Amino acid sequence: MNSKIEKSIIKFLAKEANLAELRELELWINNPKNEDLFYEFIKTNVFINKIMSKYDKKRAKENIVRRIKQERSFFNKKAKSNSLIKYVAAAILVGVLATSYIFKDNLFNGQQESMPVITANHNIKVGTDKATLTLGDGTTVTLEKGKMFQSNNIRSTGDQLVYNKVSNNKKEDIKYNYLTIPRGGQYFVKLSDGTQVWLNSQSQLKFPEVFIEGEPRKVELVYGEAYFDVSPSTEHKGDNFLVLNQNQEIEVLGTEFNIKAYKDETNIYTTLVEGKVVVNFNGMKQNLTPSQQSNINTINNNISIYNVDVESVVSWKNGLFTFKGKALKDIMKVISRWYDVDIIFLDKNLESLKFKGVLSKSQTIEEILSIMKSSTISDYEIKNKTIILK
Repeated sequence: MNSKIEKSIIKFLAKEANLAELRELELWINNPKNEDLFYEFIKTNVFINKIMSKYDKKRAKENIVRRIKQERSFFNKKAKSNSLIKYVAAAILVGVLATSYIFKDNLFNGQQESMPVITANHNIKVGTDKATLTLGDGTTVTLEKGKMFQSNNIRSTGDQLVYNKVSNNKKEDIKYNYLTIPRGGQYFVKLSDGTQVWLNSQSQLKFPEVFIEGEPRKVELVYGEAYFDVSPSTEHKGDNFLVLNQNQEIEVLGTEFNIKAYKDETNIYTTLVEGKVVVNFNGMKQNLTPSQQSNINTINNNISIYNVDVESVVSWKNGLFTFKGKALKDIMKVISRWYDVDIIFLDKNLESLKFKGVLSKSQTIEEILSIMKSSTISDYEIKNKTIILK
């Protein structure tokens, strides 16, 4: 399967597929030569219940194509709506790849789409757009959906923060802001130079309100995870872009990359999506090419470079959890940050068990745990905002 088709599937799940991609994906699936490739992708990248060792390929294919056509029909009828691109991704593999229930019942058995009805008796909510902005004078502003904010060259619509471009050549006038994302949150910020940053749960970014012309554009990922789409230096008279973080410095030349550096983890991961970056660590410089990831072990101060599946690494930005054989202990760290919960392993042996799946960040905690229960854990219990795995 080529990377373009894989990206189309990921974009579908992320609610970003357009009409052209729908058509291309339908044609690709309808080609008999691609059937084995498609099902190998499903088995490799998507959680499937262990009992599903046999399934009806023909019926699954018919259901997929039928749902693509439904989405295309809907798209054509509403083509003038600007919101459609984000709405269209409701099917083929939508929900299908996101949950084993739909995957099993709807695609393979042709049954009506359904999810188990689970009654919540707790206050655990799905994460949402929220953050705290600390201005240069120490003032703090709560940012959240439905709450507008504007001050000087800064404005927030509730789910994103935008800094207008302002010319400034005086170092003494520079004021640094902090954008802090709590557990259960995420946020997007567009810096004054046009650089776009997506911040994951439990993260903090330090940056100037405006950048000085003729000086490197510096920001600091204090902790957490962030995806950067950097405005190229060619648009800023050659001023390069630097991201500082703990023991490393990332030198950027107009590119897209992801940094993961949580306080409770001993490794710092930098993954290059497009362009070029140089990782400066302990006096050493490592060049990364697209699809490469640097892994800095903060315990032994070693750095390693690997080739990785970029789509899996950055899927969090597009509303997905992608777990490819990760240990349950690491997976539950991700879950705890997004749902703002504490995790207790009643059986410590569970920590090392592996889980593979593509899940939606919009799913409730019960839906996530129910999927895990059918493959990895024996049972679970929720007490207030604590999840006990058994």
